[in-house]
Amino acid sequence: MALARVDVSSTAPGARRMFRNPALKTLLKPLAALLAVVVGLSSQPVFALSRIKDLASIEGVRTNQLLGYGIVVGLNGTGDTLNNTPFTKQSLQAMLERLGVNTRGANMRTANVAAVMVTANLPPFATQGTRVDVTVSAMGDSKSLQGGTLLVTPLLGADGEVYAVSQGPVAISGFSAEGEASKITRGVPTVGRIANGGVVEREIDFALNKLQTLRLSLRNPDLTTARRMAAAINEFVGGDSAEPTDPSTVVLQIPARFKGNMIKLLTDIEQLRIEPDQLARIVIDERSGIIVMGKDVRVSTVAVAQGNLTVTISEQPQVSQPEPLSRGQTVVTPRTNVKVDTGGGNKLAVVRESVSLAELVDGLNALGIGPRDLISILQAIKSAGALQAEIEVM
Repeated sequence: MALARVDVSSTAPGARRMFRNPALKTLLKPLAALLAVVVGLSSQPVFALSRIKDLASIEGVRTNQLLGYGIVVGLNGTGDTLNNTPFTKQSLQAMLERLGVNTRGANMRTANVAAVMVTANLPPFATQGTRVDVTVSAMGDSKSLQGGTLLVTPLLGADGEVYAVSQGPVAISGFSAEGEASKITRGVPTVGRIANGGVVEREIDFALNKLQTLRLSLRNPDLTTARRMAAAINEFVGGDSAEPTDPSTVVLQIPARFKGNMIKLLTDIEQLRIEPDQLARIVIDERSGIIVMGKDVRVSTVAVAQGNLTVTISEQPQVSQPEPLSRGQTVVTPRTNVKVDTGGGNKLAVVRESVSLAELVDGLNALGIGPRDLISILQAIKSAGALQAEIEVM
């Protein structure tokens, strides 16, 4: 790109002497070259590039769900009713027996205990002693877990083995209060959380550094995105080490120079940037009237007319009174007004062929309709074959 020429014919004599100065010209040359590069970069198109780290996950590097059954004690009369929740009573008796207290046959009426389910996620590569957050949820008819303490609860994996143990005071974000004639509940007081309440006791063995083949799983499967990801990886490592096997998987053969040093390879690959591709899709939530359109949604020129039949019935009863000193009776005279609107003022509108999402939105907004009617119109345009997008109804 050529720089603009400075016309010094109309400048002052001192300024003309400054432009003829050889030393000044030497100093201005690097500045002119830098300006040309900046202007050239600003004229290049900008694409939405994303890191591979944000587009795909590494197979085997995943969290595992843990589940446990426990007891929360110390509630202020908001626990389970033991007569209505026999599992709470049995759990309380079993716990006391382990502590040397025999309560078999006794009439237990405490309301300060609640049976709960404890859930947590075991992070990948979590070592023994690592702390994780746990969520505590009431099972019985407990009204609130506020102020309660979770007793030692083993957390099991899908294989039935104990991987963590949790215990600690439960923190809840909701509350409940009631009186004789009024009650208020804010949030969910029967679900709480214990920050760092679980301790990992068993590790999951996964030798990432010894893998000979690595599989990258795309979070949004797409053939084009998988191919671009493999091309970016091959350009970085050299050769044809990466190959897409399906829309959601890219298989990477570990190069010889990275054997035994998988972490270095993964950290470099994660930072590679590509332009993800996606299907033209419209997501519709008919319950809430939400419509979300992708950037590649296109519509051909189509004419749309929309009208609703609205029937309005209004009652305006009037009171009819007899004249003074007469023997008549006061009666209520009904008066009903029925109005029918067929939407006759709505005209046939043309939605022009769009080349961008903004033009499509402007064309649909020109119809002057709400989201509810727009959902039906989009589905009708799709049926007419004029909408080049996939409609997904939630």
